[in-house]
Amino acid sequence: MQGLIGKKVGMTSVFDENGKNIPCTVIEAGPCVVTQVKTREKDGYTAVQMGFDDKKEKNTTRAEIGHFKAANTTPKRKVAEFDGFPEDSYKRGDVLTVDLFNNDTWLDVRGWSKGKGFQGVVKRHGFRGVGDATHGQHNRLRAPGSLGASSYPSRVFKGMRMAGRQGNDQVMAISLRVMKLIPENNILIVKGSVPGPKGGYLIITK
Repeated sequence: MQGLIGKKVGMTSVFDENGKNIPCTVIEAGPCVVTQVKTREKDGYTAVQMGFDDKKEKNTTRAEIGHFKAANTTPKRKVAEFDGFPEDSYKRGDVLTVDLFNNDTWLDVRGWSKGKGFQGVVKRHGFRGVGDATHGQHNRLRAPGSLGASSYPSRVFKGMRMAGRQGNDQVMAISLRVMKLIPENNILIVKGSVPGPKGGYLIITK
């Protein structure tokens, strides 16, 4: 898919042509520099590799510095590949901006959800807890309850909803409408929410 790397700025709302107030997400999309062009002859597949968001050279490995210098650009924090561009459409050093998208187009936005750490079953799966807060119970209100039978199968089935790590997963929000473009500031405003915190990196595809 054709696309760009972006960063979540925050949320706002805009009015549509019917005067309806629509919640939207503000995304800084690009500018992205083409750092490498994958070819079928050399790499076995075709793709355009892009870099986004400058970082200091002292925080970059020497191998990465050489890779970015070959594209005549500064080191980048986020690198991603897109396989939807026509072959020979771009070369190393080319810059792609938010102009790649148009108003009223539809996008998929992939990001990484907020990490919640180790959570219990009430927060993680929406369990209501066990029993009432009476009859001598003092620490069982948010407990998961029974996990299964003892004699058979004498084990816990895979996929049982239990406590565990929540969040920090790759999530895709699909079919988000582009409400507004601000090319001079590399700003893209899309309808609805996208995964991740403010400042989190996003992969935006048509």
